[in-house]
Amino acid sequence: MVQVDTPERTEREGGERRDTGPGTWRAGVRRAIRAGLRPGPWRRGPLLAAPALLLGLTMLLHAQLPDRGGLGSLVETFLPWFGLLVPPLLAGALWRRSAAAVVALLLPTTVWFSLFGGLLTDKSHGGADLTLVSHNVGADNPDPAGTARDLAASGADVLALEELTEQAKGTYEKELATAYPHHAVLGTVGLWSRLPLSGTRPVDIKQDAGPLGATKSAAEKMGYNRALRTTVATDRGPLTVYVAHLGSVRLMPRGGFWTDSRDRGAQALGEAVAADRSERVILLGDLNGTTDDRALGTLTAQLRSVQETAGDGFGFTWPAAFPVARIDQIMVRGVQPQNSWVLSATGSDHLPVAAGISW
Repeated sequence: MVQVDTPERTEREGGERRDTGPGTWRAGVRRAIRAGLRPGPWRRGPLLAAPALLLGLTMLLHAQLPDRGGLGSLVETFLPWFGLLVPPLLAGALWRRSAAAVVALLLPTTVWFSLFGGLLTDKSHGGADLTLVSHNVGADNPDPAGTARDLAASGADVLALEELTEQAKGTYEKELATAYPHHAVLGTVGLWSRLPLSGTRPVDIKQDAGPLGATKSAAEKMGYNRALRTTVATDRGPLTVYVAHLGSVRLMPRGGFWTDSRDRGAQALGEAVAADRSERVILLGDLNGTTDDRALGTLTAQLRSVQETAGDGFGFTWPAAFPVARIDQIMVRGVQPQNSWVLSATGSDHLPVAAGISW
């Protein structure tokens, strides 16, 4: 019998044949496990134990990491993904028969499950009184009319939109008018509701910093206002709703993870919520940060994430094509989250988020 090597399975370098098929890495893992289980002496293997301990300590002490260049914020943004480093480290430990590395891996495994294990179970319930949806519709959205129709079909009672442009605002107002008789738009954020709204006003999240910002008039600032507060009239009493789009973050080649605008806005928004004496408060918006991010600490200390309380999974929202982080949030105080989920993609680079709440 003659064996023929296909291009997908082999490549030749210097006359040698190497297996490069898609099952190669799986076979390697299986060989590592068999090697770890075979009889023979186990070695200390400090070179594998060290990165395992470092991984565990990074996750455990992430809040103590220095934030110079935005390092702490960057780590916290992608913290759930650190768990993916455990399987290859375990395979390496078994392959090298390193008892120390296997034991050391208990630390990152335990820490990861203590941080995120609760997100792996479905905590949703039925019987919501009100459905909320929030969506950064995207300034470059090529189909605002289609996005509006998709959002109206979601069944939301209260719908928050962020990153509204002056050109697209009329389209959203037209397409959503039938489903939502009440709405308010201030700058680039807006709220559409089946229930009456009152007392809508902008919230200063310090977009303008320094002497130059102080010279601008309120009318000038309103054009790019990114946060509002309003009151929704429900049959259970008033519901205070904030809609916010915090400043963007940037990964700079020299400056690192730039978060100044986002951090300043989060602090200001947290102070506004803290000063609000309303019994029931909802925050909807693109916060450009995860609930693990220290920058959102003034908000997470006061409000509960609906995804963490009543969701199923991580609920990642950005980027829409391959979500790796949940930066679009629905957070509450004084109401009970019943369920939380992520809606299908629209023409935006963010996915919409939804939640059901009850009293």
